[in-house]
Amino acid sequence: MSNSTSPGSADRRIYIDKQSPKPYHALVQTSEAVRATAAEADLDRTVVELINLRVSQINGCAYCLDVHTRAAVRGGESAQRLGVLAAWRDTEVFTAVERAALGLAEATTEPSDGDLQESAYAAARGVLTDDQISAVIWVAVTINAFNRVSILSKHPVR
Repeated sequence: MSNSTSPGSADRRIYIDKQSPKPYHALVQTSEAVRATAAEADLDRTVVELINLRVSQINGCAYCLDVHTRAAVRGGESAQRLGVLAAWRDTEVFTAVERAALGLAEATTEPSDGDLQESAYAAARGVLTDDQISAVIWVAVTINAFNRVSILSKHPVR
């Protein structure tokens, strides 16, 4: 049974993951399957976290940026690489695989930019396997979904 909004609470956000837990749990299960798919495709956990962070930067999701920055640090990611991630094209600190994955993740996040999509996909085809391309896109799709849940729920960064 859903709660109705009472007068005066129009500015209060509903945590949709709590309000409707079944779809959220399905999204978590999807995320777990995507993580396994990425591992099976030999995508390093660092690459997955870089994708999660870059997509969250584009979407402006503070909550997911916090979660995935901590995960990247736990995984051994350097402060330098985290600091320049938003400008990854202008640095030489990312590998060819990471660059291809980041480009494809951005194209997945901005699907209306056909030129970006075509160039990113072509670059990925030159570096990533079919399984890796599929995994990168799934990681980007999944973090985009989590970004929307957290942004629209206004999940706090603590």
